[in-house]
Amino acid sequence: MDRRLLKHYPNAMQRSVLPAVVAGLLGLGSCITPSIPIPPPEPSMMTFQLAGDVGNRTATFEYPPNVNFQDAVVFVFNRDRGVGIIETARPDGSVGPTAPVRAELDEQIVVSFQRDDQTVSTCIRLREGAQSGLAYCDP
Repeated sequence: MDRRLLKHYPNAMQRSVLPAVVAGLLGLGSCITPSIPIPPPEPSMMTFQLAGDVGNRTATFEYPPNVNFQDAVVFVFNRDRGVGIIETARPDGSVGPTAPVRAELDEQIVVSFQRDDQTVSTCIRLREGAQSGLAYCDP
């Protein structure tokens, strides 16, 4: 700002900077909106049904209602084969039975739920029926 103007209008600088500072602080506050993290899917709540013969099996996935997963995008990915499916959870947070994904017993399956800006995952070693909370994937 021209010094000659400041001589005649000493508060001009304060008035021009103040709105910028206020706008910056308001913008910063909106970026720090806290979000409550959603928990990862619980293996014991996951159910897989296998179909087909050994060497040519598929698995379908189910998860019971859970308010944390309402309308989430659900990924069921077989890490060993590099294949998977994507579906949407129901409004009550339940899933499935999904479309089948190629899988054999003991293969590593990653189940992910994505809501807004959060994605949570659990990787298990596939077995028939309810999954084990102790049979996690390799690191």
